[in-house]
Amino acid sequence: MKMIYQQMLAFFTVIALTILLLGFSFSRTTKSFVYDTTWQRLEKYSDSLIQQSLIVNNEGSTANSKIEFNKKTLKISESLLENQSVHFTLFNVKNKVIFPSNGLSPQISKKDWSHLQKDQIVRKVSSQSTKLPNGKTRPAMIEVLKPYYYKKKLVAAVVAGSFISDVNSNVDRINRNLITGLGIALIMAMIVSFFIANRLNRRISQLQSVANQVANGNYNIRVPVKGQDEIDELIGDFNHMTESLQKGEQEIQRQEERRQEFLADAAHEMRTPLTTISGILEGIKYDVIPEDSREQSLDLMSNETQRLIRLVNENLDYEKIRTNSIQLDRRHFNAHDVFENIVEQLSNKSGLAKDEIHIHAPKELPIYADYDRFVQIMVNITTNAIQFTENGTITLIGERGYNETIVRIQDSGIGMTDEQQKNIFERYYKADASRRSGKYGESGLGLAIVHQLVKQHGGEISVKSKLNEGTTFTIIFPDEDNEKSQQGDENTIES
Repeated sequence: MKMIYQQMLAFFTVIALTILLLGFSFSRTTKSFVYDTTWQRLEKYSDSLIQQSLIVNNEGSTANSKIEFNKKTLKISESLLENQSVHFTLFNVKNKVIFPSNGLSPQISKKDWSHLQKDQIVRKVSSQSTKLPNGKTRPAMIEVLKPYYYKKKLVAAVVAGSFISDVNSNVDRINRNLITGLGIALIMAMIVSFFIANRLNRRISQLQSVANQVANGNYNIRVPVKGQDEIDELIGDFNHMTESLQKGEQEIQRQEERRQEFLADAAHEMRTPLTTISGILEGIKYDVIPEDSREQSLDLMSNETQRLIRLVNENLDYEKIRTNSIQLDRRHFNAHDVFENIVEQLSNKSGLAKDEIHIHAPKELPIYADYDRFVQIMVNITTNAIQFTENGTITLIGERGYNETIVRIQDSGIGMTDEQQKNIFERYYKADASRRSGKYGESGLGLAIVHQLVKQHGGEISVKSKLNEGTTFTIIFPDEDNEKSQQGDENTIES
């Protein structure tokens, strides 16, 4: 069954049950109200009858007062009440019929008479006709039995009644009108249910149509949110999903462009050394290289081979780091000693670029990190600074923070734009396209590796740069205690 029919059936069922329950309750209430009204009306007739026909004869003293009823007045009242389908019977204190004497009035039962003697009004409904001792049949009646006292003595009782068929005919007429109203209400409920279900189903169908477009690769589509109900919340989540898918697709395209760019660069970088190596090997094979040039040629071939090895190793290293396939051996050591080693290790490269490397750090600079990976981080960033700085200065800065060690590599090179700073840690990205074939940074993976290594240390890395004014990389390495505290906080949050 389609959802629109399910929703329509659900709405209609709820509304129909509500209407039927209200109708049933109203019918019961109406019947009770009609009966109560009839009994009250009969009591008023009884009171009026007694007031008009009662005669009190005082013979000498109040104690010897004689109670009588005016038969003429009773007959007149009988005629008037018959026109209103009301019948009455007057009884004396001995439970004997005073009026009328037509033989249709039964005796008041002992139980009812005991209630009357206690000045209690009795209300009765006989739903079936009854046979009297004289053989006559008395139709079903709704009656009220009411006692009357004079000077605290029971003097008479009146049984006033109306045919139950007349009362029920009024109830049936009200019920027929009620059933007609209920039928109209149910039809209206069906129509309203259809419109409500159709509105909800239209929104769901719209969402389904948009979902099909997303499944076909259209991530630019959005569904407008018009309210605050659950479907609107679902639409909002759907819009967030399509936005994330769109960003993911854009990122995939960007990474694919970088990958293709890297492959082109790698092919270009590998082709040159391979061509050189191939040429040297051909020269050696056919003995066309002079004897005095052979050593120089072998050195060149060795350098080009090392260049190829660096390209392959950087890619393998990045994949290991990215997939957390390496284990960090973190320990405490003096970072200043590493700074000095880097200055010595990169002195040839900095000399070729006519750069000076300075150290600005205390002689004792404790740090908690993996020694080899820390050296790799520092070498990669410093090498990058040398690549983009000529006739300038590179400064290695170190200082202690609160439960952390802060390292900065500052250069006075060409700097970067905001867009370049945004993408500098991306895989295969090179800030300066003109230096893709330079001696250093062939793969565009150096800073991506640095970024991954810093993250695995639980640290932070950031870059600030201005075009033609230089660049500063800032790296924060947390201490062992600080790291344990952070892990404890994370475990507390997870629990």
